[in-house]
Amino acid sequence: MCGNNMSVPLLAEAVTVSGMEKETAAVIFLHGLGDSGHGWADTLTAIQLPHVKFICPHAPPIPVTLNMKSMMPAWFDLMGLSPNSPEDESGIKKAAENITAIIEHEAKNGIPPNRIMLGGFSQGGALSLYTALTCQHQLAGVVALSCWLPLHRNFPSASSGNKNLPILQCHGDMDIMIPVQFGAMTAEKLKNIVNPQMITFKTYPGLSHSSCPQVLFLPSENPNMHRENMQTPCRKIPGWDMNLGSSSCKGTMLPTELLCSPIFIISTTKTLKYSPVDYSISNH
Repeated sequence: MCGNNMSVPLLAEAVTVSGMEKETAAVIFLHGLGDSGHGWADTLTAIQLPHVKFICPHAPPIPVTLNMKSMMPAWFDLMGLSPNSPEDESGIKKAAENITAIIEHEAKNGIPPNRIMLGGFSQGGALSLYTALTCQHQLAGVVALSCWLPLHRNFPSASSGNKNLPILQCHGDMDIMIPVQFGAMTAEKLKNIVNPQMITFKTYPGLSHSSCPQVLFLPSENPNMHRENMQTPCRKIPGWDMNLGSSSCKGTMLPTELLCSPIFIISTTKTLKYSPVDYSISNH
C-alpha cells in the first residue's frame, strides 16, 4: 500500500489489521471512552474477510469533564450523558475531521469511500454517526453500538445530504450509562436525516453498557449464511470503572444483526443485493 500514514495523525499509531488478499474494502472502528483500538482489533480479527482491512485508531488522551477532568483516551470532551447535556462542539467537529482524513487517505490508496464502513462503541459510535452524516463522501454504512448522535440539535441542517446511508444501531436494554431510550431517540432523529428505511435499531434484553459477541455469522460461498459458534469473554470497558460506574455482561451483543446486516457483509464471492434498496459491496 502506498501513501504515508504519518500525514494522517490517527493512522500513525492506529492498530491496522491487513487483509490476506488485495484489500478492496475497509472498516474503521472507533473505541469508547478510556479504551484503545487494541481490544476491538482483536474482536474484529475473528470475523475478518480476506480482502477487508480493519483500522482501529486510538483516541488521544484529554481531560474529560465528566470524569473530574481526569486524563483518558477520548474522541472529544464529555460534560454529561443526557440528551440535554452541554456538548464539546469544537472537539466533536475536530474529531470528525480526523476520521474523515483516514477515509480520504484510504480512498487515495485505492479503497473508494463507498467500500469503507464506519463503526464504533459508545463515544466511538457517536463519532462514527456524526462523521458519516457530515462527511461529503457516500460511505458503505455505519454500525453504531450503544451510542447517541452528537450535536443532534444541528441536524438535519448539518447533514451532508447523503440520504441512502445504511445505519445499524445496537443497544442493550439494561444500559445505565447510555440508556436505551437515548438510542431509540437517536434512531427517530436519524429517520429525519436519512431515508427511514436505512435505519435499523436493535435492542438486546439484559445487556448493559458492554459488548459480548458469542455467535459469529460469516458469509460463505453458499447464498445462505454459515454459522460458527465462538465463545468469547465479556470485554470490560475501560473508563466506566472510574466515576461512571462499571460495566457487566448479561447477554449477547450484536452478532447476528451486525455480521449479517447488509452494511457489514462484504462478500468475497458474489454480489449480494438487499431490500429495500440494492446494496452491494462484493469483492471487485
